[in-house]
Amino acid sequence: MKLLFAFISGILMGMTTAPVGAWFLGWVALAPLWILVIQQKKSFDKFLLGLTWGIGYHGLALFWITGVHPMTWLGIPWLASLAIALFCWIFITLWGAILVAIWAYLFGVLTPTYLPGKIFIFARVLLGISLWCCLEKIWSLGNLWWTSLSFTQSPHNLAILHLGQLSGPITVTAAMVTVNALIGEAFLKIKYQPNQDNFLSFILPSYFLIPITTLLFFHIVGFSLYKIPLNPKPEAALKVGIIQGNIPNEIKLNSQGWYRALEGYTTGYKKLAEQDVDAILTPETALPFLWTNQNNRKFLSFYQTILEKKVLAWVGGYGKKDNNLTNSLFSIDNKGEIFSRYDKIKLVPLGEYIPFNEVLGKLIDRLSPLDAHLVPGKTNQIFDTPFGKAIVGICYDSAFSEVFQRQTLAGGEFILTAANNAHYSSIMPAQHHAQDVMRAIENDRWTVRATNTGYSGIVDPHGRTIWLSGINTYETYATTIHRRKTQTLYVKLGDWLTPVLLVGAGLARLILLPNFRS
Repeated sequence: MKLLFAFISGILMGMTTAPVGAWFLGWVALAPLWILVIQQKKSFDKFLLGLTWGIGYHGLALFWITGVHPMTWLGIPWLASLAIALFCWIFITLWGAILVAIWAYLFGVLTPTYLPGKIFIFARVLLGISLWCCLEKIWSLGNLWWTSLSFTQSPHNLAILHLGQLSGPITVTAAMVTVNALIGEAFLKIKYQPNQDNFLSFILPSYFLIPITTLLFFHIVGFSLYKIPLNPKPEAALKVGIIQGNIPNEIKLNSQGWYRALEGYTTGYKKLAEQDVDAILTPETALPFLWTNQNNRKFLSFYQTILEKKVLAWVGGYGKKDNNLTNSLFSIDNKGEIFSRYDKIKLVPLGEYIPFNEVLGKLIDRLSPLDAHLVPGKTNQIFDTPFGKAIVGICYDSAFSEVFQRQTLAGGEFILTAANNAHYSSIMPAQHHAQDVMRAIENDRWTVRATNTGYSGIVDPHGRTIWLSGINTYETYATTIHRRKTQTLYVKLGDWLTPVLLVGAGLARLILLPNFRS
């Protein structure tokens, strides 16, 4: 029964993300796990409770991964395609669930069940928050990262997402764990210190005011940041165009797809150039050619149109690095030259590279349609443009806040993201948009998003979506954004909160130590 309860509460947390988007559940859905872990006596049972909760949350939030099936267009048989899709979903679900299980185990064994005073309850809450945030930080350093607790609030709860301007997404996570922990502690107090005289006092006893007040406090702080005016300067205006090519993956890498891409992007470029845009953004691998080879590009109609119209184009394509390929975004100037280049840093596991290649490579190497191996770009890249430095993310980069923070600190004035997203169902593009909303807020930058099949969009520095494309449609769009030079506390100092919490966890452990019984 306890495992079922943990699983249901994990499912409720999973419902905070697209397609349901019930973000408000994120402030209560962790509290049942908090209570269950504290009450459970056996360490292994605590581990199982965390694992079950994690499976519910990550399994539901990441179910879109199964949308990669069927991959018959890659020559993979239907049943093998289903097996690969299920393997990917189960593997990444368990990867996230194990993190929760480790938290439940450590939190459970490091804290006593009953605490006699408020200072000890405070220490337990601090320890639980610190452990969760530190484990999330470790998780984010790997390549299987998407469903941070902070992600559950995007793109709907813009006020609380502004806490990310303080110390990145971990600030939002810490706020959510804090409120859930205080709710859990309130219910535990009801159990161990029952003093209700009537039904009303049971529903809202005085100690529930603490989590409610804390919830309001976090939102007030976030809302105060949200209400700071943007004050755009006319000289910082930049008119940009977006082309959403809508090239299905089934034809993307054959002659039919190449012809359709060239025709669609050339037509869209001409249309936007006539609207007097300053630059035009295309999606990830919009034109899947080797752009570092001038002989490859000079015969393309799209390239010839750049020479004719002389509008800067940010083109998604492939680059060369030693004997390997890079997934890159190129600035092509009015002379047809490569002005700057950004190579995707975070490659998609199982799609663009094979983790544990010696073991898994032969089994699932066919997930990648490329003959050569993709290699990641360097972390210290600078993407110059004639309008100033830009901050760039390609597809999976959007999940990693530090990729954007480093570029903003280096002088980036606006964000460009390019993605394909045609591999999956419409749920994934919605979640991808939510990631970019977070990055726009954390860095206080306008964001221009171009995707192959949707959702492309424009997001302002407060996370408000100014325009959002349709799904599986061909579209062009032009609007004006503004370059910005501001630097949030997060941009300046990075994630300073995690080490502070780590110190706090050590102090909390010292406070709790005398309460353990032999």
